[in-house]
Amino acid sequence: QVQLVESGGGLVQAGGSLRLSCAASGRTISDYGMGWFRQAPGKEREFVGAISWSGGSTYYADSVKGRFTISRDNAKNTVYLQMNSLKPEDTAVYYCAAARNPYIATMTADFGSWGQGTQVTVSS
Repeated sequence: QVQLVESGGGLVQAGGSLRLSCAASGRTISDYGMGWFRQAPGKEREFVGAISWSGGSTYYADSVKGRFTISRDNAKNTVYLQMNSLKPEDTAVYYCAAARNPYIATMTADFGSWGQGTQVTVSS
């Protein structure tokens, strides 16, 4: 099983940018599709975006499309989430996850390994 650790969260003003990183260990992430989810207080965990094993395919939630970009560096065993034009409604704990297969996945049940999360707070 792969272990995942997120970093890069913090406090940012609306309109600003943050780049989250997800460092993997235990296994190479090149075997897995990877995803990002987020969970705001009192809400269910929601899908943000996903990337296939090669990085050739990406898929995003409508709420972040055009503002967020997922990328991966398999040589560094790391996945990234670049977040631009941040809004207060983007405030949440962001989680990185490894899918159970090499392809795009969007449902929480499709992911077998999760990081501990990193807090992102966007002030208005």
